[in-house]
Amino acid sequence: MSRDVILVHGLWVPAMVMTPLAARLQAAGYRCHLFSYPGRERPLQAHAERLARTARDVGPAHFVGHSLGGLVVLEALLRHPETLAVRAVLLGTPARGNFAGRRLAQHGWGRWFLGASEPLWREGRAAHWTRAEPLGVVAGTVAIGLGRLFGALPGPNDGVVRVEETEVEGMRERIVLPVGHSAMLLSARVAAQVLGFVRDARFSHPA
Repeated sequence: MSRDVILVHGLWVPAMVMTPLAARLQAAGYRCHLFSYPGRERPLQAHAERLARTARDVGPAHFVGHSLGGLVVLEALLRHPETLAVRAVLLGTPARGNFAGRRLAQHGWGRWFLGASEPLWREGRAAHWTRAEPLGVVAGTVAIGLGRLFGALPGPNDGVVRVEETEVEGMRERIVLPVGHSAMLLSARVAAQVLGFVRDARFSHPA
């Protein structure tokens, strides 16, 4: 089985934010590739095309996407079924749209802030997984994040994305952890779950 993992960051941040998670995966024997894209400046399809090309160069690989990066992963793998994927994990990804993003987009400066990604936060993308490879989803419940800029978010959430917004029809499994949106990338607990899914196609649910 492939030991390559392609990691895709979220909006407003560089690829290096995935380094702590990559380091933990590398310690377990995986080869990590950080995929970078300008989230505000181009539409999702452009990022997905580049990711598919990168994946062809890497060969069979696992995919891990955080937040908007998870939408890039979904779009690339669903639009390009020829892409050789082994397993995929989404971390705090707004697959079904995003309450906080819609609220932010009500303001002109908010739409500017979201840039070309604004429709994705409003509507979501590819909330139906049709590939045979296992898809795992991690959602958080510590409500610390920019999504609370204009007030609390309804229901369990990670401060940016609500748990219910992370659901992808056809996913193999979802696990909900006490972690915030950005803190997912630093969390040893999240890294252990990602590693478990990449290795075994299942999460090791806490008791």
